Amino acid sequence: MEQKRDTLLWIGLSTASALLAIEPLRWLITSWRDPSYQSNGGLYGALIIGLAVLSLWSSRPNGPDTRGRVFVLFLFAAGVRLAGQMLAINILSALALAIDVFALATFLRLDQRRIALSPLWLSVFFLFCLPLAPILQRVAGFPLQMMSADVACAMLSPFFADLTCEGVRLQLNGVDVLVDLPCSGASGLLLMVSLWAFINVLFRPAFFHALLAGVVIALATVIGNGVRITLLAAGLGQGVNTMEPGLHSTIGLVSLALVALPVVVLYRPQPAKARGHWLPAFRLPRVLHFPIACLALVMAVAVVNAPRTPLDRSDTVAQINLPGQLLGKPAQAVPLSATEKLYFASYGGFAQKAQFGPMGLNVVRTSSPLRHLHSPATCLLGMGYDVRFLGTRFDPLPTSVYEATSPDGQVWTVAVSFVSQDGAQTAGVGEAVWSWLNGSSRVWQSIQRITPKSMPEPERAAYEQAALAALDL
Repeated sequence: MEQKRDTLLWIGLSTASALLAIEPLRWLITSWRDPSYQSNGGLYGALIIGLAVLSLWSSRPNGPDTRGRVFVLFLFAAGVRLAGQMLAINILSALALAIDVFALATFLRLDQRRIALSPLWLSVFFLFCLPLAPILQRVAGFPLQMMSADVACAMLSPFFADLTCEGVRLQLNGVDVLVDLPCSGASGLLLMVSLWAFINVLFRPAFFHALLAGVVIALATVIGNGVRITLLAAGLGQGVNTMEPGLHSTIGLVSLALVALPVVVLYRPQPAKARGHWLPAFRLPRVLHFPIACLALVMAVAVVNAPRTPLDRSDTVAQINLPGQLLGKPAQAVPLSATEKLYFASYGGFAQKAQFGPMGLNVVRTSSPLRHLHSPATCLLGMGYDVRFLGTRFDPLPTSVYEATSPDGQVWTVAVSFVSQDGAQTAGVGEAVWSWLNGSSRVWQSIQRITPKSMPEPERAAYEQAALAALDL
């Protein structure tokens, strides 16, 4: 269709798309500003805008006008947003924004200018504007931990005769090393995949050739993270404190650079050959333009107001009975906030909090850990705390330990464990979610113990033992 004859249709579809984009875009910008999402998406967004402006200023488009082909994307984007709205999954609704980026880049003909950008790869690169890191850690963190542990075990075996490898746990020279969730390599993997997508935006390669290169880069990144774990574990085995923040960060950066530099220097894919357009172009009679525009607006309003029926709502679980006292300190119930009450009412599950003098105990029970369970850092960062991961211990059960500093300067030690109804125990939410996804453990609970940082270690250990004993753990 000739664009000059389609003004009314363009206005209708553009307005409908804008209505559909308002809520996902608002959530996306919130994720950039809210520290609990741990997202650098705003930087990716700024880079995309900068690239688009640079391309627009570089020259006028010099190819055939194919903007009418983006009409077909409206229905697809609307379908994705409808699914996200009805399933109450914000990130699914936000995924449709990548389709908008593709449509907008095609409409602006960014691939036909002197500084040419690929609309397809620009939309792929946009995905990194989403808060992918915590999602990847929760959904695929455990497999990444296992792969990194296997690589480290293979590299360490020739040098340490007493090496023992048990899943994500390595023991050498009497030192216990755990490939915990922060060491899964999820952040490094996302960084390398975003670098791959960025290069593809500029070089515009064929999809399947680029996809093959992406698989190779992802595998190399996993191996690189295994090298990092190997260096950390080998240092600990030789008495070197490689967990000291400066040395730990240096080893991580060097390991990542070993993978990133070859990609930056050597990855120069050939631009894809010009082929027929895979998006169909429709010729609509002018008499249908007004009805189609109205139908698009009605559809947008219907999608925005569709009922929310989350697929991963927790089934009914047994209520939690917290102890009446611990170490002689009577329990004081801590009410859930209004937001927490609404969340559990909407998505099921059960949570309870109690205070025992200066010590706290928070328990969440759910049959949908992907929806309800997360590391303490997620909530604490959102509340303005400064959070530092201290490591993992295994006595009396697998536990991740964090140090949390409140805005007023108080410092707390937060210990969390995840235990399933059938007795599985883990220190990381990634393993709990992975177990739930493969059907081996359905009902999980997180047990969070909070103590002042200044509390003597024997008293802290006694409190934790008492709390776990009271919960029959």
